[in-house]
Amino acid sequence: MNSGMPALSHTEQQEAADRIHKLMEQGMSSGEAIALVAAEIRANHTGGHIQVLFDDEDENENEKQIDKQNEE
Repeated sequence: MNSGMPALSHTEQQEAADRIHKLMEQGMSSGEAIALVAAEIRANHTGGHIQVLFDDEDENENEKQIDKQNEE
């Protein structure tokens, strides 16, 4: 899967991580905190984007093939 993701500076990345930690300290789960901060970044980011390729599906297919070979 291809995805255009905001290109964040190191400072912006650190601010996002700090915000996630702060939300977690307030009782929010890590998944919720990450999702919230990611949504905020996507909504407010005005800088460039980078293309990212997620190949989780390929890894899952490889694992299935290995499992199938091990069964034989």
